This record gives sequence, C-alpha cells and structure tokens, in this order.
Amino acid sequence: MRKILRRGVPVLLFVALTATACSTGSDETSKQMDAPPVQYVDDEGELELDEDGKESSEDGEAADEEGTDEAVAELIEREVYLFDQNGLVVPQKIMVPKQVGVLQQSLEFLVEGGPVTDQLPSGFKAVLPAGTEMNVNLKDGVATANFTEEFNEYNPEMERGIVEAITWTLTQFDTVEKVKIQINGFDQEVMPKNQTPIGEGMSRSDGINLETGGLVNLVGTESVTLYFLGTNGESNYYVPVTRNVKSGLDNPYQVALEQLLMGPLPGKSGSLVSDIRHGVSVLDEPLFEDGLLTVNLSEEILSELESTAISYEALNMIALTLTEQEGVKEIAIHVDGEKELISEEGEAIETVSRPTDINTGKY
Repeated sequence: MRKILRRGVPVLLFVALTATACSTGSDETSKQMDAPPVQYVDDEGELELDEDGKESSEDGEAADEEGTDEAVAELIEREVYLFDQNGLVVPQKIMVPKQVGVLQQSLEFLVEGGPVTDQLPSGFKAVLPAGTEMNVNLKDGVATANFTEEFNEYNPEMERGIVEAITWTLTQFDTVEKVKIQINGFDQEVMPKNQTPIGEGMSRSDGINLETGGLVNLVGTESVTLYFLGTNGESNYYVPVTRNVKSGLDNPYQVALEQLLMGPLPGKSGSLVSDIRHGVSVLDEPLFEDGLLTVNLSEEILSELESTAISYEALNMIALTLTEQEGVKEIAIHVDGEKELISEEGEAIETVSRPTDINTGKY
C-alpha cells in the first residue's frame, strides 16, 4: 500500500503505528511501576505538571478509577520508535488508550512482549528487553526515565539505537527537550554495556541512525536529519538518518536538500533507497519567511506522468527533511522557476507540510 502526502494537513509530530505481531520474547504484558500522578497529553503534545515537576491530572490530582476506565475506552494515535529488520530506528504510529501517564505509557510500548506486540508491523521489533519496567519524571523540560534491572539485558550491538528510540519517543511531546536515563534510581552517564556516552541527557540534536557523511574527523562538522525509504515487501516506510556535514555553510535548507538529493550512503543506511532520481539539483538558494520555505529544483524531480509530475514519495522525503529545520511549517516547491507543481494524480500542489499519514504499519 502506497503511503502518500496529503496536501493541507496541519503539521503534527510523528506518533505511532499498526499491523501484525512478529516480535519474539515474553508474552507477559509489561507491568507498571508505582509512578507519580500524571496528566493527559493534549492534541498539541503538551503536558501539565504538578508542583513537584511530575505529570499531573487535569485537576492536579491523580485520576480516580472511573476516570481511568473512561480514558482506556478512547484510543489515540501516538509515535513510537522501533527497530526494523536492518536494525534501523524507525518511527511508527500505533493506537494507544488515552490515559494518564503518557510518557511512561509511550515507553511501555517499546518493551518486547509488552502492549506493542499486537501492533508490530511485519519486520519490526520492540527495542527494550522483555520485562523492563519504568517510571518517568518530567521537570524543566528534562524527562528522566528510571528503568528496572531488566533494562540491562539488551543486545550490546543495539545500544545506540535503544538510546535513540527512547529519546525520540519521549521528545515527540513538545514539553520534553532532553531525556535522562536511570537504572534502579541511579543516573547513567554511559550505557551499561558498550559505554555509549549519554552524559546529562540526550536530545534530538544528538541524531538518529547516525552517518558521518564520509568525514573521518567530526571536529568542525554539524548534523542534518534526512528521510529516506525503507522497504517492507512491496511497500515503503520513511526512515530518519542524521548525517554529519562540514559546518559553516550559509543556508541550512540548501545543505539539507543537497544532502537529501545525494541519496543514502553506504554503511548503516545502506539498506535504504530514495525515490528522487539522480541528477536533480537545487537551482536557487531556498528562501524562508514566516514558516514558508520556497525551493526551486531542476526538472529531473518530475518522475511521474511522463516526467510532468512529482511522486508522493519524493514529496514526503522533501517535506519530512525540510520540516526538521527549525521553524519550517510548509514548503513551496518550484520546478525550473515555475510555481505550479503537479502530483502523480494530476492535481496541482501549492505547498506541502509534514505528512501525518505515513509509517502506520498498514503494509
């Protein structure tokens, strides 16, 4: 099933997914630890806190049994980050009960054999060891995730990916800027097995599915997050990749576009593909104003309808990549200076925003 970009859809954070189970491990659902009172997340991904910096319920008190039952009856979409068959960390959208404790709930859906099991798409697996429990405290933009000792039973080769999955899952909420990891209440400056440094917390600026861009010495570099395509049978899903590039380049939007046009590099992202043909170039320096980014690309970007239209996959890759840049809400794509862009269905496209109907697991 082709995943497409809908025009005019408001920008939302990635959320979570749906499909058939394929995970191995414990069948026992992850048990919830005692946690401080918590609050529903609203549609904007905001959390309300009590005086101690904990998530709080709408009236500042823990929800009672009746309120919790009502919340469980309502499902909402959320984003979790899982491993695909190549070990890449991939956002997927799942349906979860609307309930108190959204940060802890989101991490519970990362546990092998936990509540995510029935929604795992084919080829994907959970990132946290079976039986892992946790509670989460949010204060001053820092979410501290305290895991039980079962957390230590992970595959060392997946260590960096586990940190990325935890960080990007929690930072889907606007209130969370950084993530700290504890084990049995003790702060971790490095991960237990391969000593991956996590310092005083990780954020999205630390990247995901890291590439070096061919640079051996990373001093004097900066990172850009790009989106390419993973494959699952005949269907595609979108994978974020953070690539290091030389710092000091003037226009970050042009840097992101040019790196995207290069396509996936060998190595960690070698299993990925691009729907943008070789030979596409950026003709003018992208212009940014009031949330709108205008870019001008060469005609090679048109690969559909006898080279008169752009594919939805290419649109999604461009929209996902450029909306990772701060402040970008919409993108106007011109081709050889012409303002009218045609979709593969023959419809005119004025602007595109971050797609929200992708990586749903319905492959």
